[in-house]
Amino acid sequence: MDEIIAYFSTIPSSHRSLILVGGITFFWLIENTFPLFQMKYKKWGHAGINFFFTLTTIIVNFILAFILIKTAGWTTKNQFGILNWLPEIPVWLYTIIGLLLLDLIGAYLAHLVEHKVKFLWRFHIIHHTDTWIDTTSANRHHPGESVIRFAFTTLGVLVIGSPMWMVFLYQSLSVVASQFNHANISLPDKLDVFLSYFIVSPNMHKVHHHYVLPYTDSNYGNIFSVWDRLFGTFTTLPKEELIYGVDTHMLPEENNKLKNLLNIPFQKSRSAKNS
Repeated sequence: MDEIIAYFSTIPSSHRSLILVGGITFFWLIENTFPLFQMKYKKWGHAGINFFFTLTTIIVNFILAFILIKTAGWTTKNQFGILNWLPEIPVWLYTIIGLLLLDLIGAYLAHLVEHKVKFLWRFHIIHHTDTWIDTTSANRHHPGESVIRFAFTTLGVLVIGSPMWMVFLYQSLSVVASQFNHANISLPDKLDVFLSYFIVSPNMHKVHHHYVLPYTDSNYGNIFSVWDRLFGTFTTLPKEELIYGVDTHMLPEENNKLKNLLNIPFQKSRSAKNS
């Protein structure tokens, strides 16, 4: 455990980039070999749009990173936050509790709020417009949403009192988990169900990308599935019934044109499920 803490305390930016690129490459190869669906689309064209949003997410996080570092440093220095108020416990348990709580605030809560607050949904909807869910869809976030997500992550670090090494560990796990549960891969049903009791499995998350309610408003988790099960937002849907997208933006010119995707948050409100 000490080696993990030491590594993530000083993890180079190049290694974090390698985790991102390596994860996409790994799951891309697997989904090409064992696809869940045989989707008729131009994979590189689709990926191009999602890679653009991946790049904007990286830029936003890079520009704002100093806020996260300052927040984590302040909580450590002032012994502020849940982790700092716990009695002395083994470091492995301390780490698991921290990761669970970071996932609760930085992923589950952020995601839930984006679905419930109309203004935030305008930015998050870009993620849901994707009608071909694969591993590149994981980082399909409008730059505005990247800022929103960053704010929730910072809030999580403050409330939880996470040291920076734990934040880097969480972010690395979060990237890989998101690439995994978005990947167009076919797992044995029993294995997927088993995984869904602990982490967000591919079939579990794909339900969230079904194009209509109530499925769109379910399965908000990113790494751990416990929060959906605990708060009653877990649901299932046979994979044969899945239709990706969101019912208000099903036309190609709405969901597969970069310019329109960037403009969606600023367009006139439509009679959407959440807008």
